[in-house]
Amino acid sequence: MGTRYEQDVVAWANEQAGLLRAGKLTAIDVEHIAEEIEDVGKSEQRELASRMPVLLAHLLKWQHQPGRRSKSWQFTIRTQRKEVAYVLSEAPSLRGKFGDEAWLDIVWSKARSIASNETGLDLDAFPEAFPWQVDEVLSSEFYAE
Repeated sequence: MGTRYEQDVVAWANEQAGLLRAGKLTAIDVEHIAEEIEDVGKSEQRELASRMPVLLAHLLKWQHQPGRRSKSWQFTIRTQRKEVAYVLSEAPSLRGKFGDEAWLDIVWSKARSIASNETGLDLDAFPEAFPWQVDEVLSSEFYAE
């Protein structure tokens, strides 16, 4: 094997792709390839888990501070919705996360914290339980009024 995984992951990946395309399966680094494949899925999950709290926090801000609503907040809400939609189009199986209560609780908790920090409102000002349907949150028509 040429480049070691630990030395240069990009060079290693290119070499591994070449070996796979050439059918040299006995020469591939199976363990690291398996890890990289798993990491692709984890990366998409992290992306969704990072976008959702920002979207939800801005919806909370929109709802709880109507006098401070701005184009910036609206832009952030639209952008996060588009990014979530993109992640879901690339990995439709991640829609299952929305039915995972533990995952949704973590995302909601992060959203409440962000909203509290950014508004100066006490954490208790925001509902403890997720108050909306996920489909509403992802709808371009929905703004928590």
